Amino acid sequence: MKISCTQENLNQGLNIVSHIASKNTSLPILNNVLIRAEKGILSLITTNLEMGIQCQVRGKIEKDGSYTANSKLLNDYINLLGNQKVEIELKDDNLEITSEQQTTKIKGNSPEEFPLIPKIEKKSAYKCKVNKLIEAFSQVLFAVSVSETRPEISGVYLSFIDDVLTLAATDSYRLAEKQIKLIEKVTAEKDVIIPAKTAQELMRILSTLSVVEAEDGKDASDLVEIYFEDNQVLFVFDNVELVSRIIEGQYPNYKQIIPANFKTKGVVNISDFTKAVKTASLFSRTGIFDINLEFKAGKVIISSTNNQLGENKSKLNIAAQGDDNKVVINYRYLLDGLQNINSTDVIYEMIDANNPCILRPAESLKDNKEAIAAQDYLYIIMPIKQ
Repeated sequence: MKISCTQENLNQGLNIVSHIASKNTSLPILNNVLIRAEKGILSLITTNLEMGIQCQVRGKIEKDGSYTANSKLLNDYINLLGNQKVEIELKDDNLEITSEQQTTKIKGNSPEEFPLIPKIEKKSAYKCKVNKLIEAFSQVLFAVSVSETRPEISGVYLSFIDDVLTLAATDSYRLAEKQIKLIEKVTAEKDVIIPAKTAQELMRILSTLSVVEAEDGKDASDLVEIYFEDNQVLFVFDNVELVSRIIEGQYPNYKQIIPANFKTKGVVNISDFTKAVKTASLFSRTGIFDINLEFKAGKVIISSTNNQLGENKSKLNIAAQGDDNKVVINYRYLLDGLQNINSTDVIYEMIDANNPCILRPAESLKDNKEAIAAQDYLYIIMPIKQ
């Protein structure tokens, strides 16, 4: 194998794929990146057995071949080189890396030991905008369960129906749902659960590439293509492919817990609400994280009491409808929701202290009186029952 390319291109490719090649003592080959030069294409590949990432790098191939080397070492070394031409040649089971002022040898391993990445046929693509998918993942990922006792809620639920992709995540105490438009109607409805780490890695890669290409002024594709086969999913964007296993199991039918009607509705400024909740949180009980919300006469009262520390009470003027009401809620879950709603105001809806509370972005004001909720996002919080 003998290849050459710019340090900038090689560095960008390694930054994309090296993230999942972590320290693995039971299977050391997983710490490596596979460099493959064949049929005029230079590819960098890593895997952690749950997902695999392949990135094509622009370069010149003088001799086909493949080899693996420690991903972190290679990435760190290439990152320290200046923006110059880099030549890599396989000599006596070493990667000899030559630049203008340096020559380095890095020991590696045979590519035969490297795990195979599942091949998914690229047919019947589901397509959506890159920026919409990044936003959608960012608005639901925080609600994924971190426990492995229920694998079906340890990932992000994806549902493709007509021209809409619905993403949902829950830990059984709260749930976030986001809907985005697909580029075209799907020919076959599909619903899957992808691991949270896959969603995080995909979001990282898409964000990184979008920033790099914007800085370079490149006309890159603004679409992500999604393919499925058996128990695998493939995401394709530009010159990068990410393949991942799908979590088996049935996702909870969360639609049935979303109340159809509410007794109380309030429109609250998110900035003011967040500040009041954070203040009340200082006096919540350790391990319970409880604060009280009370809606009455055009106000919401946010309060908390701690026998050892003291108490706090804040009042905010709000646009309110319906009955007076109150609920005890986990302030951490409430803050998570407020921080992930992309609007100035939030619409808060509830039935009573024993039923789920709903947060939605306030999209607009009708006649300066009634807030219209955005229909593409909702956040559900289960109350703390007394």
